[in-house]
Amino acid sequence: MANSSTRRSRPVRTLVIFAVLTMLLPFAGLAAGTYLDGRSDDNPDGASYAPGLALDLQGGTQIILTPTTTDGSQVTSENLNEAINVIRQRIDSSGVSEAEIASQGGGNIVVGIPGRPSQATIDLVSTAAQMRFRPVLTYAQGIPMPEPSAEDGTAPEDGTAPEGGTAPEEEAGPAEEAPAEEAPAEEAPADGATQDVPEGTSPGGRSAAGPVPAPAVAAGLPADTATPSPTAPAEDAAPPADPSDMAQITPEVQAQFEALDCTDQENLVGGGGDDPNSVLVTCSQDGTTKFVLGPVEVEGTHIRNATSGLMPGPNGVTTNEWGVSLELDSTGARQFAQTSQRLYSYGQGDPRNQFAIVLDGLVVSAPGINTPINDGRAQITGSFNRDSAATLANQLSFGALPLQFDVQSQQEISATLGSEQLRNGMLAGLIGLVLVVVYSLFQYRALGLLTVASLVVAGIITYVAISLLSWGMGYRLSLPGVAGLIVAIGFTADSFIVYFERIRDELRNGRTLQFAVQRGWQRARRTIYAAKAVNLISAIILYYLAVGGVQGFAFTLGLTTVIDVAVVVWFTHPVMELIAKMRFFRDGHVASGLSRERLTMSAFKPRYVGAGRVAMPEPAATAADVNAEAEGEVPAGEPVDRSVLVGAPPSTPAVPVTDASGRRLTIAERRAAERRAAAQSAGADVPSTDGENEEGR
Repeated sequence: MANSSTRRSRPVRTLVIFAVLTMLLPFAGLAAGTYLDGRSDDNPDGASYAPGLALDLQGGTQIILTPTTTDGSQVTSENLNEAINVIRQRIDSSGVSEAEIASQGGGNIVVGIPGRPSQATIDLVSTAAQMRFRPVLTYAQGIPMPEPSAEDGTAPEDGTAPEGGTAPEEEAGPAEEAPAEEAPAEEAPADGATQDVPEGTSPGGRSAAGPVPAPAVAAGLPADTATPSPTAPAEDAAPPADPSDMAQITPEVQAQFEALDCTDQENLVGGGGDDPNSVLVTCSQDGTTKFVLGPVEVEGTHIRNATSGLMPGPNGVTTNEWGVSLELDSTGARQFAQTSQRLYSYGQGDPRNQFAIVLDGLVVSAPGINTPINDGRAQITGSFNRDSAATLANQLSFGALPLQFDVQSQQEISATLGSEQLRNGMLAGLIGLVLVVVYSLFQYRALGLLTVASLVVAGIITYVAISLLSWGMGYRLSLPGVAGLIVAIGFTADSFIVYFERIRDELRNGRTLQFAVQRGWQRARRTIYAAKAVNLISAIILYYLAVGGVQGFAFTLGLTTVIDVAVVVWFTHPVMELIAKMRFFRDGHVASGLSRERLTMSAFKPRYVGAGRVAMPEPAATAADVNAEAEGEVPAGEPVDRSVLVGAPPSTPAVPVTDASGRRLTIAERRAAERRAAAQSAGADVPSTDGENEEGR
């Protein structure tokens, strides 16, 4: 009771905290984001007071691509799915949100991009993806690395490799074949400023621009005497002895490598375009590692087959280790044999022992060479599970059949249709809202204004939440999402109706309004929680099992369900506690919706309680009920079971709980009145009132 009293005595504090946390702070964050990172043509994913719209509402560009193979072979469904994954990786990393990518008729790929994409985005979509094998020169964590202090000009002493050099042996690549994403970083950041990337190079997985002279460190001179000469003539540089020659790491390449930030999504776009005869500075697909790779030694077109499965052990027995088996054609086998001999000679622990698999300009995996491979049959093992091994096998299979994308059509999807759909959706939502408001005011009179206020609060919170999600997560509101918001109006109003009807039930049983509010809330909240849990579970299942626009419906339905529960708990109930103290509602004014006269009249009529059920009239609270609750036989707040079988004889008539003057009867007086009523219903003589009162005393 102390806790209930405490909650009842502080509804204002609850309302203030709720308003600050759910409306004021989110709106302030949105306003700050609009000022500091506002949406514009140059920044389409910036903050705005208006939620971002998806392709079906905003309009955009639809591109139909027809994949073709370089050798004229047939495109399989597996190749088409892998091509869709590559295109999705490009678009998502380029910052375009809510793009729709799907296959059409099993032969075309349809790409829908909201708004008006740039020509660079269109070229990015239609560029063919290529798989290549390159030797690893060095690698590090996928974050920019500061330069050592320029004052002393010495190499760092924290284990970082000198400029143009390799990583320390004890922190280099893995000792066994493993995916490059799980390779540990061997270089620690040094103090100092980061070098600028020279013009003409690109940190986003592009090859270094032009031949440049080898630094002194790569030529074998001491680090403290090395003086990079980026402006030296290119013809003075000695050609590399082989693709693993460290002389290829020029000062420009080193600066590009150190400045590369693989946590930036712009550097994970891929798109190919790298020069197969030049050094490549790029990232792994997950952005955890960055690499300096030598020229291409084996093209992906030489892959004959790639499968995943459990790898056999030395004795031929299948182990529990997942891996990928790779088979090359004769040309690829010869090239791979020469390369594996050289990489194996560096020994495990040297980054140059690794052979990187590059798809679309990004490193898929960089396994080490445990033994020379002369027959064109390689096995890639490491920290794989069933899914990751299958993913790598599919990517390798895609490299065996590179696809070129021919743009069949490119058309603008008019925003007029989307605007009309949005306008019709908003009109439908407005009509639904007006109907709910009219019903609430007709059914609950002035109490219906609390329903309207709760709906307004829920609408404000939902609008701000969607605007913040559009800015922070790139969420775009689609037409199915608008439908989810419209459906949520009825679901939200249902919570208030359940609560108000429980309060009315308590008033019909003779409770005071303040006590009816507390007891009605105890009964209503269990129903509300159960109903909203079902809605939320349905939305989650629908979101994960559905695809396309249906996910937008499920997302908004789940979001509004959570907001609905928050509003009814921290807004509707505290306001109802304040209303219970107002004389207009406490005294049961006829326009308050809580008039005892109207509720008493309706108590003797069947009532529809929803879900196809009708509640029969219930008698008012009797003295026996009050005694049972007072003596602990029935817990406070629990309804007394008065259910009867159809056709059963009528129970003892209920007696009033007050006398003619309005004074509440004592327990003894109620018992006496019950006995008189029972005797009258049985046709017996009515005993003396004085005797009963004396007995009661």
